[in-house]
Amino acid sequence: MKNKLVIILFLFSFILIAAKVGDDGNIGASQGLEYYKTELGIFIRSTQMLQKVIGKISEDSSSIQNAKKSLLQCRRDYKRIECFLTYFFQSETGFYNAAPKTEVEEPELELVEPMGLQYIETLLFEENPHLAKSKLVEQAEILTSSVQDMPSLLYNFKINDAQMMQSLRLELIRWSTLSIAGFDAPLLKSSMSEIAEASASMRRVIKPYSDQKPLHGARVDALLEQSIIYLHNHSDFDTFNRMDYLLHYALPLQKEMRLLTKDLKLEADSAGFVNYDADNIYQPNALKGFRKQQKHSKKESRLARLGEKLFFDPALSGNLKVSCASCHQKENYFTDLKVRSSALIRDSILQRNTPTLFYAAMQHSQFWDGRAQNLDAQVHDVIFNPLEMGGSKHLISKNILSKKQYKTAFAELFVSSRTPGMNELAAAISAYIKTLAPMNSAFDRALAGNKHSMTAQQVEGFNLFMGKAQCGTCHFPPLFNGLVPPLFDRSELEILGTTKNDDFTKAELDLDEGRYKIYKIHFYKGAFKTPTVRNAAKTFPYMHNGNFSSLEKVVEFYNLGGGKGLGLDVPDQTLSSTPLKLSPKETASIVSFMEALTDNYK
Repeated sequence: MKNKLVIILFLFSFILIAAKVGDDGNIGASQGLEYYKTELGIFIRSTQMLQKVIGKISEDSSSIQNAKKSLLQCRRDYKRIECFLTYFFQSETGFYNAAPKTEVEEPELELVEPMGLQYIETLLFEENPHLAKSKLVEQAEILTSSVQDMPSLLYNFKINDAQMMQSLRLELIRWSTLSIAGFDAPLLKSSMSEIAEASASMRRVIKPYSDQKPLHGARVDALLEQSIIYLHNHSDFDTFNRMDYLLHYALPLQKEMRLLTKDLKLEADSAGFVNYDADNIYQPNALKGFRKQQKHSKKESRLARLGEKLFFDPALSGNLKVSCASCHQKENYFTDLKVRSSALIRDSILQRNTPTLFYAAMQHSQFWDGRAQNLDAQVHDVIFNPLEMGGSKHLISKNILSKKQYKTAFAELFVSSRTPGMNELAAAISAYIKTLAPMNSAFDRALAGNKHSMTAQQVEGFNLFMGKAQCGTCHFPPLFNGLVPPLFDRSELEILGTTKNDDFTKAELDLDEGRYKIYKIHFYKGAFKTPTVRNAAKTFPYMHNGNFSSLEKVVEFYNLGGGKGLGLDVPDQTLSSTPLKLSPKETASIVSFMEALTDNYK
């Protein structure tokens, strides 16, 4: 009788589980797909309406306002399906909401013209939008036509639960990095309502999964519901408290989603740069593949220690007097505090300012112009550059690789028949540089739960940095450099129209052509990599030329609209030339926030 009861209970439990799992064996993937198909239909109709309204644009300001309202609704409808489209159909739909500037696709060097919702926004906010009507009509037609083709791609399209959960988790990263900064709607300033729409959509899609695991599922649902209410009640972009939103909604939601995914055993392929085992994207271990992780091997530690010795050894240089640390000084946060460093050739200086090595490993290109694809290539370049270290393979073999202490260390770390050479040496120095990412600043401690690590002014500065000042649209969190969320698979360059010095009353354009020297494409003229703002308070002076003396001057330059805003001829400037209208008090708060990004490093 007891055995029969056990069997009956087992069968009953199986029936309950089966009732929650779809006919095709998944929990919510099929339902979610059908939901997205329905929402896609709504988005298609929104693009059609936008096209119709844009067709009626005239000199009458009301026609412009109608177009802006239609664009806003179109964007909200897009946000309900963005996480699905960008995850499963990135190449096909990426331009729906692409950056409003010409992109250069490397290595093919193909030019991709601006198009999509962001470009339409840019055109609608020009001084006389009716003069751009032909462009607007063309963009609306392209968008509508492309979106109408989307349903054909969904014919017999299948997804699984693990993919669905991963797409949702990437969406959470997008909200807490790009969306709160107004990255893709800087003029409409509609980010809060857009996150609310996306949150409502996620709440619908996640329900079958939440029902499976009530503990974390209920928390996910509650956090989504509460965040939607918060976003609706605090919808003004400029005054939105991003720190409050992150601490009480966005980051706890990421943690609960991780736990729910784990309980459901739906962890997807972990390839890429996001560490899905981290509680949230602002944790020190949130990104992988760039640097030494906390759970590193003994070999990695030994390689980094060897790299540290090499980093401080002047025997790498041609004159046996210059080491990596000559310019990247540990006591000065791995800079030298000079406008530009002295070159090996007498009475000459290097062309560009020495950047910090903190977080240098956490980007996809090296040097100000991004000419080196990785750290190893950068190490090679610097050592053999006659202006920097003037090294040679012969001297390095004699003074480094043949020395007993190094020879033994290399032999233990690189077990092969090949004699260790420059590749192994560069790998060791790179391993050391990868350790330079402490992420223990006051800001990091605040997001970890320390309520007293940041001052009220610094919190206000963070909200301005990520909001009104638009700093976070290029200096992306959590590293505040050009590493683009949510996949962190590319690093951006920007054209700012940087001036020769920080006297903006007599502004002159700096003549350094940046990446244009690597690729002769005019969209690269004056393009430089976006550096990290972490530890910026300790790594003055600033910009690629080192001619900006203080953070206040840097903020002033952006506040004035960069080179173009100062009246200089910068036709391809990627920074908005519209003045930010920051007050002196707001500037001080932004600088104070950047000071809160200073790591404790010994």
